Amino acid sequence: MYDVIVVGGGPSGATAAEDLVRSGHSVALLDRAGRIKPCGGAIPPRLIADFHIPESQIVAKITTARMISPTGRKVDIPIENGFVGMVDREHFDEFLRVRAAEAGAERLTGTYLRIERDKDGTHVVYREKATGEEKRATCRLVIGADGARSNVARDEVPGGDRIPYVIAYHEIIESPGPRGEYHPDRCDVVYDGRISPDFYGWVFPHGTSASVGMGSLVKDVNLKEATAALRVAAGLDDCRTIRREGAPIPLEPLKRWDNGRDVLLAGDAAGVVAPSSGEGIYYAMIGGRVAATAAAAKLKTGRIRDLQLARKLFLREHGQVFRVLGAMQRAYYRSDERRERFVSLCHDIDVQRLTFEAYMNKKLVKARPLAHLKIGVKNLAHLTGLVGPERV
Repeated sequence: MYDVIVVGGGPSGATAAEDLVRSGHSVALLDRAGRIKPCGGAIPPRLIADFHIPESQIVAKITTARMISPTGRKVDIPIENGFVGMVDREHFDEFLRVRAAEAGAERLTGTYLRIERDKDGTHVVYREKATGEEKRATCRLVIGADGARSNVARDEVPGGDRIPYVIAYHEIIESPGPRGEYHPDRCDVVYDGRISPDFYGWVFPHGTSASVGMGSLVKDVNLKEATAALRVAAGLDDCRTIRREGAPIPLEPLKRWDNGRDVLLAGDAAGVVAPSSGEGIYYAMIGGRVAATAAAAKLKTGRIRDLQLARKLFLREHGQVFRVLGAMQRAYYRSDERRERFVSLCHDIDVQRLTFEAYMNKKLVKARPLAHLKIGVKNLAHLTGLVGPERV
């Protein structure tokens, strides 16, 4: 009998498992093993500090972000007083799983099948990878951290089968060093309807490799053709491809994260990926942490309502950021004209500074009200067409 079984060993599930065992609970971490999520791999300094990520996991430190518009306008934004850390999910996720196991979580390798209940408790039924046999593990609570199309959410949480998502695809390639439009110290973000009609494309350095990819909600977009176009534009089309990966990225947090009984969701399964930017690793790990907090509270008090703490704690800290980013995505990702205006807006030094201060610290910056007012006026002017995208 475990206190908690965590289904899914990505950053969210591994964080929840580690936090729970360090607070004295017995935990099993069930993961399929071998799955690498397509991801740009960007993490902010706050994640590195809050979750004690060692320098060895940081494969690159990015000091400039380049925004590229549909007409090819390029805006380089220096990252002042900080950097964007890059990790390779193939190694980063396993590092987190190993750390959870070293803290005391028991690793189970297999595929989740279903949850069953009887007088002896709640049972997670899974197919063991090594033998192919069905196994059952018993617990008091289940945390579903099994991704955007979560089977745990589908089976157990009302609305969990209706989460909207973008399909993301990327290719990990050998990095050639500075070449053409590519530089290993710079992240490129491409806002162009020819690449993605409703999201963006990216070229993110990973040290000796790079992630080139894009995402879209539109089903008839050819993800591989769009990614090939990104590689050509960056001068990376002849670089060796190491691997190709695709997966869904959720668009908004679910209305409910628990089933009112014995199941709680975390990470992508709960929909905690930032709108507009698609940033997920930091919010996944925070989602795992608040899920662990809520689970520990429920185990101690026996109160079902304590499971609701996870969503309440997350939105109390990050809900405003998600609302602002969601409004920005709805406003600027609708057409190439809007994308052109968005990149034009990024010329503004206050926009640049506030954007990366918010990124690195994971909260909206309130210290410069005049800068916020100025940005608000410019934003309104661009959205209403009072100024053209060529104006900065």
